[in-house]
Amino acid sequence: MSRRSGILEFAVLGLLRESPMHGYELRKRLNTSLGVFRAFSYGTLYPCLKTLVANGWLIEESGNTPEDALAAPLAGRRAKIVYRLTAEGKEHFEELLSQTGPDAYEDEHFAARFAFFGQTSRDVRMRVLEGRRSRLEERLEKMRASLARTRERLDDYTLELQRHGMESVEREVRWLNELIESERAGRDVKGSATEDTSRGASDGPAPQHSTSGETGGLPRHRDDSRPDPSDDTTT
Repeated sequence: MSRRSGILEFAVLGLLRESPMHGYELRKRLNTSLGVFRAFSYGTLYPCLKTLVANGWLIEESGNTPEDALAAPLAGRRAKIVYRLTAEGKEHFEELLSQTGPDAYEDEHFAARFAFFGQTSRDVRMRVLEGRRSRLEERLEKMRASLARTRERLDDYTLELQRHGMESVEREVRWLNELIESERAGRDVKGSATEDTSRGASDGPAPQHSTSGETGGLPRHRDDSRPDPSDDTTT
């Protein structure tokens, strides 16, 4: 399986975990919700769906009402097929969510993983975020070293392009730092709240914390400069 097809299968399973959909709905969600799939065709999606069905992770169901089913043959229309996640498919997706190997840090796969962070446990989110940050810090170091070696040979426009690429990576590293700190704060506050509660009512009410608990919390931004994880400028 290619890396690209693996990412697509992961995203399809994740979307169908939310609710059953037919192919058009899936393609629309992939295009609008996940930037990594901005440009792909039905010719890519349907072989993926067929593979997932063959593996027992999806089932195909008729999405038409009984009236539509009777009218479709007369009108020459094909019946809509709705894809539903099976119990085995849900189990497989949860297994994929728990993986934190190097592929999870790469540009395209990270964007898809991040889109499903709401369904991911905090410890896995932390490992993926820290792995992504480490990968980008390594990339940034190489970019700076390369620029230092070639600066004198570059014209102004090429030099500006190199700087733009570095700034994009630096911006994503800052964003990741904020996310990681928010995840850590959420975990620490949750632990403190649990400890305070265990002391008993005689110690007074537990302090009120502004946190989203197990689902973590995204940092507040003073502007809308949060980078798109699938930004091509970070490649």
